[in-house]
Amino acid sequence: MRVKENGRKETTVCVGSWHIRGQELTQDTCTEAFPTKLGASIPKLGPLGVVGGSIKNVGGHFESWNTGILGPVALHGLSQGKRDLSWQKWTYQVGLRGEAMNLAYPTNTPSVEWMDASFTVQKPQPLTWHKTYFDAPEGDEPLALDMEGMGKGQILVNGESIGRYWTTFATGDCGNCSYTGTYKPNKCLSGCGQPTQRYYHVPRSWLKPSQNLLVIFEEIGGNPSAVSLVKRSVSGVCAEVSEYHLNIKNWQLESYGKGQTFHRPKVHWKSSPGQAISAIKFASFVTPLRKCGSYQQGEFHAAT
Repeated sequence: MRVKENGRKETTVCVGSWHIRGQELTQDTCTEAFPTKLGASIPKLGPLGVVGGSIKNVGGHFESWNTGILGPVALHGLSQGKRDLSWQKWTYQVGLRGEAMNLAYPTNTPSVEWMDASFTVQKPQPLTWHKTYFDAPEGDEPLALDMEGMGKGQILVNGESIGRYWTTFATGDCGNCSYTGTYKPNKCLSGCGQPTQRYYHVPRSWLKPSQNLLVIFEEIGGNPSAVSLVKRSVSGVCAEVSEYHLNIKNWQLESYGKGQTFHRPKVHWKSSPGQAISAIKFASFVTPLRKCGSYQQGEFHAAT
């Protein structure tokens, strides 16, 4: 099956009970092929388009720009050759059935039959809802979900949405770093070969002492058994400030032409509950070298 698409997104195609996932588009318009298995019965074709990046919303006549599946949608390899499905009867559905059923809410999860996770781990499937329960850890440390092993989707805790997650791996060359010449986004990269974001904050105010419901909607396919709840422990903090550091109050004074004294920039530290600032390991005036965790005194260092 071949589908002509426009816009930077990812498309998942469902044919009957088969899930066929396409790749993210690397150009504005392309024709994508999906290997398809057909049985004797008449299957239902269900393309699901997921926006994977920013949608253009500036420029002249941007409201006339096309995005999504433009057509044609055609089946190839049939005994009679190619069959164009573009003129078949199509219907459009906004959102997913699981969203309409509010599966993420504790009162609604019993309304469907859930499958044991061991079956889904053996062969990860896209477009899958996962649920589990957990107790709130003791202490006051900030919490986060470690989504290693998952692909892309939505996280909900006790019916509250944490937001979308996407653990795609960063690509590029992190070995060389030189800002010489024109700046480009691929200069001085970091984190190559690692998830662009692995941890997702969970507000403690949303949690109960026990039986907290975690619901994950996975779009690509992942291993939910690898998901874990972790505590965040801050062992060190770095900060820098300059004499002419921009801040909101100074910007307002400049904008309205008020002749008031500019607010001097300051750095404020505050420890988390149960923690205390034990030491200041490095302090330097003017131009320190290196980066957080490995600072060194610069050429024009001043002790006070």
